Order: sequence, then structure tokens, then C-alpha cells
Amino acid sequence: MFFVYMLKSINKNWYYIGLTNNLSKRIKQHNLKKVRSTMAHTPFKLVYSKSFNTRLEARDYEKFLKIRCNKEKLIRNLEYIV
Repeated sequence: MFFVYMLKSINKNWYYIGLTNNLSKRIKQHNLKKVRSTMAHTPFKLVYSKSFNTRLEARDYEKFLKIRCNKEKLIRNLEYIV
């Protein structure tokens, strides 16, 4: 099982989208500053995740979300829900 996830920095208005096969371990790595691309923005909370059966499906969805307009649309929808 693979997961595409979105993290939100608790202290900043900054979001990160990633892909993993172990979601809880990966979030811990982000919050322990073990991921170079996110260490300046810790701590994080998980705001979205979606599971996939194959890495290819997950990677395609991750790429889709990383397109700016799709990322912004997801953020707006999540803010509306919360």
C-alpha cells in the first residue's frame, strides 16, 4: 500500500505533498527534521492522505497534486471542510 499525503506546517502557512509506503514513519521523519526539504518548516500535522495499491498510481496522483492549481484547490477544499 502506498500513500500520497499532505502536511501543513503548524507554525507557517506552508504545505508539503509527498509519497510513502509507511505514513506514520514518514511523518515522524518530517517532524524530527530528518527530511532536508521540510526541516525548516517543522512541526507538521497531517491534513490529507489517500491510499493506492501501486507505487505508479500514487506517483501519478502526487504529480497531479503538485501542479500549483491542483494543490491550491485541495488546500481550499480542506480549509472549507475544517
